[in-house]
This record gives sequence, structure tokens and C-alpha cells, in this order.
Amino acid sequence: MSEHLFQSRRNFLEKAGLGCGSLALTSLLHQEGVIASENPLSSNSPEFLPKAKSVIWLHQTGSPSQVDTFDYKPMLQKRNGETLEGADPKTGFFTTSGKCLGSPFAFKQHGQSGSWVSEILPNMARHVDDMAFIYSCYSQSNNHTPAMLEANSGMIRQGHPSIGSWLTYGLGSDNGNLPAYVVMHGTKPRGGDPIWSSGFLPSVYQATALDPRKPKPIDNLARHAHFDDKQQRSLLDALRQTNQKHADERPLERDLSARLESFELAYRMQTAAPEVFDIATEPDSVQKMYGLDRKESKDYGKQCLIARRLVESGVRFIQVFASSTSTPGGGVGDVPWDGHSDIDANHTACAASMDQPVGALLDDLKSRGLLDSTLVIWGGEFGRTSDSQGGKGRDHNPHAYTTWMAGGGIKGGVHYGASDEFGYKAVENRTSVHDIHATVLHLFGLNHEKLTYRFNGRDFRLTDVAGKVIREIIS
Repeated sequence: MSEHLFQSRRNFLEKAGLGCGSLALTSLLHQEGVIASENPLSSNSPEFLPKAKSVIWLHQTGSPSQVDTFDYKPMLQKRNGETLEGADPKTGFFTTSGKCLGSPFAFKQHGQSGSWVSEILPNMARHVDDMAFIYSCYSQSNNHTPAMLEANSGMIRQGHPSIGSWLTYGLGSDNGNLPAYVVMHGTKPRGGDPIWSSGFLPSVYQATALDPRKPKPIDNLARHAHFDDKQQRSLLDALRQTNQKHADERPLERDLSARLESFELAYRMQTAAPEVFDIATEPDSVQKMYGLDRKESKDYGKQCLIARRLVESGVRFIQVFASSTSTPGGGVGDVPWDGHSDIDANHTACAASMDQPVGALLDDLKSRGLLDSTLVIWGGEFGRTSDSQGGKGRDHNPHAYTTWMAGGGIKGGVHYGASDEFGYKAVENRTSVHDIHATVLHLFGLNHEKLTYRFNGRDFRLTDVAGKVIREIIS
């Protein structure tokens, strides 16, 4: 029998003490950055100096009409109700009903930039000099699910990582107690979880999706009533030891380390998350500013307010999906902006739900000194037609839509690209989703051509083999 099985108490205590000291030293070296952490979410340095630290992406599910929000078209108003035969060879304009549908909303110019904004968006109109408008966006699909997949992952099919996952993979997390990538929604948007999937990236880069309307927004987070913190910590330590041994025997299984980290993150979130989501601690004036006292804007206002609190807590990527249980004019819960039957009723209701919260978010970020480092993005998955559908509605249109960006290194008061005189097709500086993604990564100090991940024998990237940085909108 080995002599190592028989040790004096003195020897045992000596070795145990030295072991504790080495653990303490290792922990200190991790904190000081002298040795690398095995945590895949450890913060990484960008390739070059970033202009943005966080992003709040306000996705308008169902897709707003560009010609009823920010892309004013006098010719469309002038020819309202006129029948147009066939397609214009210059613009590609083609109608389903054959009749132009002018916007039911009045437009006015705002700010020093003279940006046109619809009357239904007065709060956003106050911030046009902070915004860069991209009027020439286009998508590949005119169906909601593939178009939302494209808006997030650059691809119209499932299985590819979303931009939030790519950004987390490239930069890690600046807060060890909260997720690096948070998605907020009410009614889950059409297409569901694959929209914000980590795809073939390790699942540690997956978004944490939640519904802020619930009393407990994150499911299954609270500690069991029969456990105290010491007991739970002991259980997690035993679980980690067993799982680590299992993972060490399977070095090619990428998701095992992610699973280990998910348990630890959930444990840390039990304290941090309830504090961030407790908006009752905000002054009444702030809650009112976000529209929490109004039925129509309460839900979206809560999401925007939580988004600001997440940014303050170091969360890098926050995505808010607009949703409503019932929207007139064609929209439903998972696609509220889908104004097929009545664009007037639909967009009036949708604007009332989100214009005040978005305006408040921009005001709040600016007053706290956060807008310069927080990129805010607003837009849908495609646009809507310039002709009428069913008399007063608009159908899907992948050929042109408007997206705006503000803060986080964006040059305010900029107008980039253009659609044709009817607002049907992007004709100047046409901007793909890959261009949008390349620009976002650039603002975070990442080269979209170099941020790659090897999968199935090929180096994949968010922008595939396309994409260019829109330098005209960067300050």
C-alpha cells in the first residue's frame, strides 16, 4: 500500500494550507488579468478603439411603413388614388392594387438637419439631430420570420448566430453577474427563439430572453425556498466538480463548458437581476417620462426603462421587440406594425405605444452621459408598399425601408441613401443587412471580416462574404 495514504496531521495541514494559498493567488492573478480566465464570457479587447460600449436595438416587429414615418414622399401624396399601370423601368415600382396610397399623416421638418418626421412620432422628432437616417435599406424576404432572421443573423434561414451572439463572442461580457445579451419581448415575435439564437456558436453566447410584463421576468431564477445560500453554493460546487470531470473527458464537446458557466451565471443573477428589473425604485417623474402611467405605452416604456438600467449595469447588447396583444388595422400580438388593412389605425396605435418611451430613452441616456457610448437602433424587418392593399392598408415590401441609429459614435442629423419618388425601392446607396451589421461591429471596435468562427470546415462570419461599413454616418 502506498505510503501517501498515511500522513501525519502536520503534513496534511501544511499541504492543505499551501493549496488554499495557491487558490487565493490564482484568484488574485485572474482579477489582475495576469493569467487568462477560462470563462468564455471574460471581457476581451476590441481590435481597435471602439466608439460604442452598449447597443439597444429597438426592433419594430411587423415593420413600419417608411413612407408613413420618416421617408416623406411628396409625389406619393400628389398621385394618391391614381392607378399606375405595370412597372416603371427606372424605379421598379409595381403595384398590387394599381393605386397609389398617400400617407394619411402630415409630415414636418425638424431640427437643424431638417429631417422629415410623421406627426405620429413627435417625441422621436425632437431627436433628429442625434440620428442618422438610412433610407435605402432592403431585405431578401417579404415574410416576417425569414426577414427577422436576416435582420438578426444576416441569413434568412435558421441555424446562424445572431448579431448579439457574435458581439458577445467577440468581446465577452463587462458584467459577470448579468447576461451579456438580453432580449425583451411581450408576445414572442413570429419565428421565436431562433431569431436570437447563438446558432453554431457555443451556447454560452445565447441570449437571455424574457418578458418584463411578468412579476418574475426570468423563468426559474429564484432559489428554492428550502435552500439557503450556503446550501446552494455547496450543491453547485459538487455539480461543477462532477460536470468538469465529465467535460475533461470530452474536450471536443463545446457546449459542456457553456453549461457549467450557465449554472454559475444563474447563481450570480439571483441577486443582480431582481435589482435591475425593479423599476419601482425609479422616481415617479422618470416612470411618467417613459409613459408608464399610460395604458398604451406602459409595456414598451417598461422595456425601454429596463434597457437603460441594463446599460448602466454593463450589459452590452439589449434587444427590444415591439409587441401588443391587439393592434388595429391588421397588426396582431407578434407583428403589431403589420398594417395590412388600415395603415392609419395601425400606425397611430403602434406609434402611441412606443414614441414616448423611445423619446424618453434618448432623453434619459443623454442626461446621464450614456448616449455617447450607447448605440440605439430603430427599424423593422422590411418596409411596406406604396400602393394600397384593401383600400387603406399596405402590404410587405422588402425593396425599401428606413432604419435610424443614434449615439455610440453615430454622426447626428445625417441622411444616407434614398428610395425612389414613391418610396417603393431603394435606389441610392442601397444598404443591405450585412452593411448594417458591419457598421455595428465597427462601432464596437471589431473588423467584420476578421471576426470568424470555424464550423464544418469553414470560417463563418456575421456578414458572410459581403457587407461594408457605412462610414458616412460615423462621427
